[in-house]
Amino acid sequence: MMIHDITSLAGKYKQRKRVGRGHGSGQGKQAGRGHKGAGSRSGDAAKRAFEGGQMPYFRRLAKFGFTNVQFKNEFWIVNLADIVRHKDFAKGGKVDISSLIKAGLVRDASRDLKILGSIGEDGLKAKLDVTAARVSMPARRLIEGAGGKVNETGTRRDHMRGVDRNAEDKSPKNLTKKLKRSSKKAPSASADAPAES
Repeated sequence: MMIHDITSLAGKYKQRKRVGRGHGSGQGKQAGRGHKGAGSRSGDAAKRAFEGGQMPYFRRLAKFGFTNVQFKNEFWIVNLADIVRHKDFAKGGKVDISSLIKAGLVRDASRDLKILGSIGEDGLKAKLDVTAARVSMPARRLIEGAGGKVNETGTRRDHMRGVDRNAEDKSPKNLTKKLKRSSKKAPSASADAPAES
């Protein structure tokens, strides 16, 4: 018999490795598990993606997908008490983003303006003409109660949804999703009644 006659069968009936069968077997003592540690104990089952505690590969990959963080509305928030306390508005006047920048109460026009209404016990006595993206309800009551005017221009999101901030009804008019309607209407009483002959 020549070597080329048995090559195709080599390894076909190889015996399995019998570990833990004494020193003479070649796989005694630790039986291929090494010295101590979790891997040498019975019941060890590490997760497939576990990398010893370092950040696993699937978490190191770049993330893709949609996020609406870039559409977040950011406001310059100014309190009504701070506006009235300033010498430019102590006797009333026009309050908008440009006048507040000039007075030093707002940094720039990069954000929308929001007016909050906390004035103290004395109340508002100055007559203000306020133009801002948002005006809180307490601030609106105080301004209009003192004889002033409020014009809420709304944010980009308000314009997209068709919300009029100055109207009584502030519900969105431009709905992007269809309203849920019942699939079947209830049968009328006349339809159920038998026909008279």
